[in-house]
Formats: sequence, structure tokens, C-alpha cells
Amino acid sequence: MSPWGVEPLCTPACAAHAAPRVPPGAAVRRCAGLARVLARALARGEGLAEPETLRTEARRVLAALDVRLNADPGSLTVPGTGTLVVANHISWLDVIALLAVEPVPFVAKREVGTWPVIGTLVRRAGTRFLDRDGLRELPRAVAELTRELRAGRSVLVFPQATTWCGADGGRFARATFQAAVDAGAPVRPVTVEYAQHGRTSTAPGFFGDEPFPASLRRVARARDLTVRVTAHPPVAGADRRTLATAARAAVTGTRTGAGAGAGTGVPARRPSVVRR
Repeated sequence: MSPWGVEPLCTPACAAHAAPRVPPGAAVRRCAGLARVLARALARGEGLAEPETLRTEARRVLAALDVRLNADPGSLTVPGTGTLVVANHISWLDVIALLAVEPVPFVAKREVGTWPVIGTLVRRAGTRFLDRDGLRELPRAVAELTRELRAGRSVLVFPQATTWCGADGGRFARATFQAAVDAGAPVRPVTVEYAQHGRTSTAPGFFGDEPFPASLRRVARARDLTVRVTAHPPVAGADRRTLATAARAAVTGTRTGAGAGAGTGVPARRPSVVRR
């Protein structure tokens, strides 16, 4: 077991459409559009790391796949200071949606950097890669995050350490919260949710050892797919345990109130998805 991680419990069987799929021809056109967007992004070279360029290209990726973005509010970081942004993790599409809201460098497992095309793009976007299988990596990574936050640079992490069917899956690993404690940095919890026709969808999920193309095909076939990004107020705590607990409560609890999500295309509660 990795010092960071959890035993992943979600599998590709968890991924399901919540609406009838689009015809294969429409999916092919979406993938072709995505290929054009990625080729243009790669052609930007190191210039892709510019925040506005990165935001623009991320939004073009969503548009090519016909994924609508709702963001509330439209900022992930706390102005004027380095912020530890912590979000739940469902899909590779999470990163695209978060970058489309506000380009914040994120921490990813080292394997992501080896992916064709995607690996090149995320490296140019300033991703910090982590060897999650090495115990000795843990203090070095926390120290590096602390330096970034003290220098006023924000970083995004996925403390669930793996992908889950919904925001409420899995515990929040505490290690990265130590960096916020050491740096005196604010912690901003963020919830990522997907819906189709107003019903919770796991179609974009990227679970277990599933090949990336399989997840991409589901996204390309998804009808009326919406991703909502909700940035919650910063949480406080004197130690990493308290911060992790408070951040998880914010990420998992906000969408359960009566009327939450009204008019957003994302349901207030997370009903079961029944159509595969």
C-alpha cells in the first residue's frame, strides 16, 4: 500500500450514462475536434503554461467534447496568497474542468506524465509529478508543496488519492494538508460533479486499470454532459487531521441542501445511475 493512498474500490463497472448516448457519428466528430484542439495546444510549446492560454485551451477541450461547464464561484484560489486547493477526483476530465475555471498547477501521479499527448500537455502546464509508491518520497513532496505555498504559489491536489464514483467516496489523505499547516496557507475545498439531463452521471469516470481510450469513448458518447465546479469557503484547522476532515465535509456536504443545484443542471442529491 502506498503511503499516500487507498485501495481503489471503484471499477469501470461504476461508470454509467444517465441519458441515452449520442450516435457513434457524433462521437467521432467530437473526438476529431478534440484531436484538433490538442494539436493546436501542443503547437503552443512552452507558451501553454501561460495562465490565460491554459484556461482557453482547457475550455476548448470541453467545447470539443460538448461538455458544459458551470463554475460557482469562478475562482479556486484565495486572492493574494498561495492556496492549497483540494478537490474530489472522478475523472481525468476533472483536471480539464478545473483548469478551465482557474489554471492552478496540480500534483499528479508520475504515470500521467508518460501518457501520449496528455502527458506532454500537463508537463507544460506545470504539473508536479509524484512517485506514490515510495515512502521516502513523502517528506520531500510535502516540503516542496510547503515551499510553493510559502512563495505565494497555489497548488491543486486530489487528496482522495484515486478516482471514485462521486465526491463522497474515500477518505482524504492527510499528508498534503501538512504543507498548508507548515506554510500557514489557506485550504480551499472544491467539489466536482457531473450530470446528464439533471441526473448525476458517472459516465466520465476513469476507474481502476481502465485504459484511457475507454473513458474517452464514454465522454464522447455522453449526451447533455455538464460538469459543475463549486469552490467552497476556505477551511481552518491547527493540524492536518482537522484540515482534512473539514475539507472533506465541505466537498461532500454542500450539494445536499434543499434547493441546492437549482438551475445548474446538477441535482442537489446524488441519485443512483441506472442506465449503462
